[in-house]
Amino acid sequence: MKEIPPAYNPQDHEAQIYSIWEKSGAFTPEVPNETPTSAEASERDSGSPSANTAKKPFAISMPPPNVTGKLHIGHALFITIQDIMTRYHRMKGEPTLWLPGTDHAGIATQSVVDKALQKKGTSRRELGREKFVEEVWKWKQQYGDEITRQLRSVGASCDWSRERFTLDEGLSRAVSEAFKRLYDKGLIYQGLRTVNWCPKCHTAIADDEVEYKKETGKFYHIKYGPFTLATARPETKLGDTAVAVHPSDKRYKEMVGKKYMIKGVLGDFEIEVVADNAADPKFGTGAIKVTPAHSLIDFEIAQRHNLPIKQVIDENGRMMQNTGKYAGMKTREAREAIVEDMQKMGLIEKIDENYQHNIAVCYRCGGQIEPIPSKQWFVKMRPLAEKAKKAVESGEVKIVPKRFEKVYFQWMDNIRDWCISRQLWWGHRIPVWYYKQEDQKSKVKNQNDNEKIENPKIYVGTTPPPDPENWIQDEDVLDTWFSSALWPFSTLGWPDEQASDYKYFYPTSVMETGYDILFFWVARMVMMGLELTDKPPFKTVYLHGLVRDEQNRKMSKSLGNVLDPLDVSAKFGTDAMRMALVVGTTAGNDIAVGEGKIKGYRNFSNKLWNIARFVISNIEDGSIQINDLELSKDLKLSKQDEQDIKKFKEIAKKTTEYLDKFQFSRAGEMLYDFTWHEFADKIIEQAKDRLNNGSEEDKRAVLAKLLFILKGILGLLHPFIPFVTEAIWQIIPKTSGESELLISHAWPTYEGED
Repeated sequence: MKEIPPAYNPQDHEAQIYSIWEKSGAFTPEVPNETPTSAEASERDSGSPSANTAKKPFAISMPPPNVTGKLHIGHALFITIQDIMTRYHRMKGEPTLWLPGTDHAGIATQSVVDKALQKKGTSRRELGREKFVEEVWKWKQQYGDEITRQLRSVGASCDWSRERFTLDEGLSRAVSEAFKRLYDKGLIYQGLRTVNWCPKCHTAIADDEVEYKKETGKFYHIKYGPFTLATARPETKLGDTAVAVHPSDKRYKEMVGKKYMIKGVLGDFEIEVVADNAADPKFGTGAIKVTPAHSLIDFEIAQRHNLPIKQVIDENGRMMQNTGKYAGMKTREAREAIVEDMQKMGLIEKIDENYQHNIAVCYRCGGQIEPIPSKQWFVKMRPLAEKAKKAVESGEVKIVPKRFEKVYFQWMDNIRDWCISRQLWWGHRIPVWYYKQEDQKSKVKNQNDNEKIENPKIYVGTTPPPDPENWIQDEDVLDTWFSSALWPFSTLGWPDEQASDYKYFYPTSVMETGYDILFFWVARMVMMGLELTDKPPFKTVYLHGLVRDEQNRKMSKSLGNVLDPLDVSAKFGTDAMRMALVVGTTAGNDIAVGEGKIKGYRNFSNKLWNIARFVISNIEDGSIQINDLELSKDLKLSKQDEQDIKKFKEIAKKTTEYLDKFQFSRAGEMLYDFTWHEFADKIIEQAKDRLNNGSEEDKRAVLAKLLFILKGILGLLHPFIPFVTEAIWQIIPKTSGESELLISHAWPTYEGED
């Protein structure tokens, strides 16, 4: 007998086992040659008894990590949860697709390559667009596979043969097709609107890419003709075009519709008083200044009342030429100068010195956002949101946990049009071309519908115009989240609806992701799926929480509490990290993890190893043949044996129930307790006397029981701790009907057995 080491060393097994899995083809599902008709697919997906349930696929799309990324503990959490689902459904015999990929990450990647170029003494601007994009592709070829290598290291059993990148040719085609279809339906338009602008990144960003940080500053109460108005940003006052009051506010009823001359630092100016629900009669004086060029809310007010728009801050965050002596100043510098001048003019009534408010900052660079008017491309969200809301209300899409449905509905009810253009060079170039000679009528036809372009100055298509020399393509790229919103179906071959993967795996089964990107990503996927495919892109959304430290603090470099999953795996083993991440996590809630918890699950891996070592050594030390250890009626099982087997079968049944309900923590915790405290501490301890002193018949019965339970435990634990369970499976005695690899073995189920 080959001696089994006394302790499980993950470093001796993990890389080798992963290689065996990948080479075996276990990660790649078989797609039937003949895909079902729509009626057959509907019957199959309904779970009808007449449906061939063995062929019902399970599909999940991995949220694509940024190509610039390095594996962090949040990645490790979602990989663990998704891998548990994937391995479980695969072992149940379902054709299981877990489709991986990476995101081109527009701003992030452009920034990384820009910095690398600066170190070489050059810059993006010096290279020009074409050569810079070439540099980014070179960078992607050199470093882009790093994140996928790291995903493999934590056991991700995805189908790497189907790996996608958001700028792949097929996905780029899908993006252009989606843009074209939405444009043709009037759901994409170009307009001059006030947008969130980052002066540092020099691009527009969407509403939900804006983050907020608390700041203590000054709050200025300004004399404003017949009003007293309060603001934290007096510099924007130079762009005011109205004062708004609530329609029900009796204090200002007689003033609505009238115009007033206001004394200001640049001279007197005229404003109109409008009645609008955006004004809160309970806040301050109930009257608010309306600055349409520098507030998204004020822009909406201006649209409703046909107010003029006056821009006073530019794309660099500096005051414009129309601000007189303040021109060229940064906004904070201008604020101080304007307040000083207002005080000299007696226009400052009072200043609150310790005013706490939220400052809008860029999610990428942390710089302050400046709302400014800009010509951008937008998606009209209201029609899309109505469909997406109904899909969740009807149960067509389920959100786990259910309480997040309320958050989802609130966002849908308050949705604004989505700014999708970005002033970047890296990304999906907007598929719009402008005619060079505007005074000539174009005879170019729209490639998709063979009709003349309504506006001869613009061409929208999935390929360039047939006479490209007469056209200039839009300089901007699409928001990264636009291509990400198509991910569940673009990766399966859409817009080719006859593609075998699309026909078989779409809609996908589950979308598992963090609750923090419910709006960024999940809601947009639902909207795009319904609009472009007439189907929701997935049936269930499972939302996990954030990983925090043992004191429930957010992990950050400044606190020194960041867990590096690669370091943790090297120290304690991947299985220990996976188990620590999943036990204690519940849908939508944050989870506390530290090295102490991970170390505890390393001990569990060792415990399981030694349980197996004990059972295997007792089998191989005797003369009993493995085929004689199958549970059968001729075994003389004791009542205790039967009770133990019955108890284990109940555990197996509950594990299946928990996994079907996405209760991963309950399943993992129950298996841990049964394995350690029931199987090891009781069943094996009680078996030792019979193994040492019992008859051959008794030894055979007790070994059959131990082997049966051990193999079952390995199967049930495999989705959670795949490496140690597979390592044990490789050395455990097997019968002729058992799979060589645990990853391909049947899920332990004992329905109909006594």
